[in-house]
This record gives sequence, C-alpha cells and structure tokens, in this order.
Amino acid sequence: MTTAPSTTTDEAPQPAAPAPPKNGWASLRPLILRLHFYAGVLVAPFLLVAAVTGLLYAGSFQAEKLVYDHELTVPVGEKKLPISEQVAAARKARPEGTVSAVRPSPEADATTRVMLSGVPGVGEGHVLAVFVDPYTAQVRGSLEQYGSTGALPLRTWIDEFHRDLHLGEPGRLYSELAASWLWVISAGGLALWFSRRRALRKVRGTKGRRRTLGLHGTVGVWAAIGFFFLSATGLTWSAYAGATIDELRTSLGQATPSVSAAAGGEHAGHGSAAGQAGDAAHGVGLDKVLSAARAEGLGDPVEIVPPADANSAYVVKQVQRGWPTKQDAVAIDPADGRVTDVVRFAEYPVLAKLTRWGIDLHTGVLFGLANQIALMLLAASLILLIVWGYRMWWQRGRGTSFGRPIPRGAWQQVPPQILVPLLAGIAVLGYFLPLFGIPLAAFLAVDILLGEIAHRRGRRSYGTPVA
Repeated sequence: MTTAPSTTTDEAPQPAAPAPPKNGWASLRPLILRLHFYAGVLVAPFLLVAAVTGLLYAGSFQAEKLVYDHELTVPVGEKKLPISEQVAAARKARPEGTVSAVRPSPEADATTRVMLSGVPGVGEGHVLAVFVDPYTAQVRGSLEQYGSTGALPLRTWIDEFHRDLHLGEPGRLYSELAASWLWVISAGGLALWFSRRRALRKVRGTKGRRRTLGLHGTVGVWAAIGFFFLSATGLTWSAYAGATIDELRTSLGQATPSVSAAAGGEHAGHGSAAGQAGDAAHGVGLDKVLSAARAEGLGDPVEIVPPADANSAYVVKQVQRGWPTKQDAVAIDPADGRVTDVVRFAEYPVLAKLTRWGIDLHTGVLFGLANQIALMLLAASLILLIVWGYRMWWQRGRGTSFGRPIPRGAWQQVPPQILVPLLAGIAVLGYFLPLFGIPLAAFLAVDILLGEIAHRRGRRSYGTPVA
C-alpha cells in the first residue's frame, strides 16, 4: 500500500516569489487614485463654495437687468443731447465727489453713466454711477458700481462673495486654492476613468456605488475641458499665481499695452479756463474729445476718463468685452483736442489677447447669454460631481459610515525613472502655484507622520521593541 507523504516537515517554508515590479501606468494608477481621493475629499468644500457662488454670478447679469431696469433703460427719443449737458445734469443732482469716467449711452434705449469717485459712503474701489436720460438729461437714479464691467450692487455682492467671501484679500486664498486644485482633480479623474475603459459605459442598469461612479465619471469626462478652462483663467487674476503669470507675460513681452495719458505738445499743463484739471469740463471739453475719438474709429460702447492733473490727457477707450471684442484706446490733449496716442486691440500681443478673452469668457461676458448658460451648466456639473464623490465615499463604507481611505505607500510602487521626474515637475508647479504646492506638502507631511504613528503602534502590538 502506498503511503501518502507527510504534510509536516522540519524544513523552513520557502518564501513566496516577489511580485514583479510594476511599470508605466500600472505603477502610477494607485498614486493618482490616492491623490484624486484625498484632493477630492479635502478641497471639495472650497470647490463647492466656488461652484455655488459662480452659478449665482453667471445668473446675476440677467437679474441685474430686471432689478435695475429703471436706471438702465429709457424710452427712445428723437435726438440725444451733447454729452457735456448730460454730465452737467448729473453733477447738478450729485455735486459731491469728482467725475472719474463717463460712459455715453451705447444703445438707443440705454442711459448714460456718469461715474463719481470720492463720494462719501461709497466703498473703497467703487464709484457712484449716476444714470442720465440721454434725450432729456433727466437723472433716473444713482447706484454704487464696481469693476470694468460696470457691476451694480446685486452683481457686485455676488462677485465679491465668489472671489473672496467678503473677507477681503485673505478671502481670495479660498478661490485661488480652488482654482489651483480643480485642474489637478479633473486630470486625475480623467486618467482613472479612461484607464478602466469606462468612458463609454452605460449607467443604466447599474445600482449602488457602481451607478454613482458611472454618473460621477460620465459627467466629469464631459465637463473636464470646461474645468481646465475655469482653473486656468481663474488663476490669471489670483493673488499669488496671478502675479507670477503677470511677471512671466511681462518678461516675454506679452503684457497688455496701455495708452499713454501724458498730455503732449507745448500746451501741456496749461489747459483752459473752461475747467480745472481733473474736471470733466477741462480743456476742450467732453464733446470735442468724444468727436475726436469717433474720428479715430472708436465706436460704442466707450468710456471717457478726464485728465487726472494738468499734465494729463483725456483717455477714451472702448469697453465692449463681448464678441467681437472692442478694446481700442486713444489719448487726447485737453488743450487742442489732438490725438496724442493710440492703442489698437488688434495690435495686442497674443498672450494679452488670450488673457483678455479668457477672463471675459470666465466672467460670462464674451458671448453674452450663451456664455452665462454654459457657465451655469459647468457650475451645476461641479456641484453634482462633488455630491456624487462624497456619496461614493459613504457607499464605500457600505452605507454605515464613511469608507476607508485609499491605502498608503502608493509612491513606493513607482519606479525611480518615473518618480524622480514626476517629483521635479510637481516642485516646479508648486513654485508657480503656491496654493497647490503648499497644501500638497502639508498633506504629505501629515500623511507621513500618521503612517509612522500607525507603523509604531503596529510594532508594539506584536511585542517588537521600538527603537
């Protein structure tokens, strides 16, 4: 009879063969998954605030037209009065402050805006806009105004809430943090989605976490390009990354040009008895200045800025941010109405044009209502993605608690030939985007510390002395 071999042996068990090292995407995927997970969990609250306030801001343009219809529109008359008479009517109604700019009525049914600075009770960086009927010179009201797009109180409040939560300069850190991480989270989500070949997978017929993941991924793929755009354009006027971008553009000769406001000629500094420097009636006056600008091809809408002092010129600039963009500007000598400098938008450097268009598209003015609807859809998509993301985390814990985090040590699976260039690239990005680099460094420090604590506790539980 054959005897079966014994199942016991005095020989030591042979160690299992080591797993083959991962290369390429297989080594990077766990790292990207961990980054996407933690960035989504920790940065999502900031993104949610930015998305909700951005949604409100995109809708504020149309709301503004309804709320301030009396100030913004007038019945169409036969002939518009000279701009100087309209400004005089505004100054009679509101003599306080000084005229900082005038926007003549750009359309047949639109009022003229006379902007006054230094008015008591008006916030810093804001002006008081006086609205004048261009046909009768009747003042239809006055409202506080902010920014180059002429935002009135409703839109201004939402704009400042979106930008800095009404906390001033410190509050801008929240929006820059959101913009610095939005593209990172979007890129990570795209990489994970396409790596699993789920881009074309149907959501219908699935349930639970799989369904939530399908919805999250599908909407994220379609909205990703919009998120990249919002992130890039949002950073262009942020506090820290924006300053770096401006310096880079200047060093490349791509800064936005501006018209010289210095009055030229032998009459510079003398002006006219018609008014004093800084007054809208200074020198040749508004009517001749506007005529000179029209002769240079500056069509509506335009803004006239009076001379700041006796050595300055009038500046007339187009302020149409919609398509096609009109941003030409001229300087006009107040002594004789002669054009002393001209800047054409067509001659802007490429990066200056792209920056202008990018900001206007981000703020919803480049393509008007269609632009604003697209922004609202993007904001709604981001809100849904955040909600689905947190729901997946909950479902990962089987509906009883938030799910466990992604395991540590993902970076150890990345080969050195990939890890070293990756770390170098992240360091460069962190320099140019400090609110990406600093939070990432803080996260890594905390993660390493928690990992070390967990490791030491594990050694104690097995009775191993801790060095």
